[in-house]
Amino acid sequence: MSSNVAETFIRLGSAFHRRGWVLGTSGNFSAVMDRDPLRLFITASSMDKGRLTAGHFLEVDANGCKVDGAGGKPSAETLLHIAVVQATGAASVLHTHSVWSTVLSDVHAGEGGFFIEGYEMLKGLEGVATHQHREWIPILENTQDMKALAAEASVLLQRNSQVHGILIRQHGLYTWGKDLEAAARHVEILEFLFESVGRRRMIEPDPQANRRK
Repeated sequence: MSSNVAETFIRLGSAFHRRGWVLGTSGNFSAVMDRDPLRLFITASSMDKGRLTAGHFLEVDANGCKVDGAGGKPSAETLLHIAVVQATGAASVLHTHSVWSTVLSDVHAGEGGFFIEGYEMLKGLEGVATHQHREWIPILENTQDMKALAAEASVLLQRNSQVHGILIRQHGLYTWGKDLEAAARHVEILEFLFESVGRRRMIEPDPQANRRK
């Protein structure tokens, strides 16, 4: 199973890199191998996601400690993947660093997040059946204290079980899915929506302006 997941991660890494979502060594991908005890298959730290190979993956336990893998070490952000998996029951977590997610996470940090609504592409999110859906995108402050950030993400997800992704301020997106295919689809949908919202606000910085005239 891990070899199939590795092949998918290699393919996704290449595709996401081409689209500017995981440039340099940014981002990380994970998938649940076992739940009891928890075993997570994840990209090793500091790997270029556009050039992943079979030797760039690790298996970690519920504490984020390496239990198997060809080489390298777990990223500190592994703890965020574990928090998301435990809070949501997701089978896969994908983390990207696009320009639009980074910019919007900074612009809306003071509000703790922002809503996206009215876009047909919202229907690509699991459980969403209409473009009239109003999706809340929560934003957490960035920190190098990953234990604290993972704990904060866990609390947030327990209180907001319907969200499909989290932004870390000036950092990027964490999204997930019931399987790896769903998680990858959520990356594509959310990145499209972030760019749409960002470009719209460049054209019309205050969306309420015309309505007030």
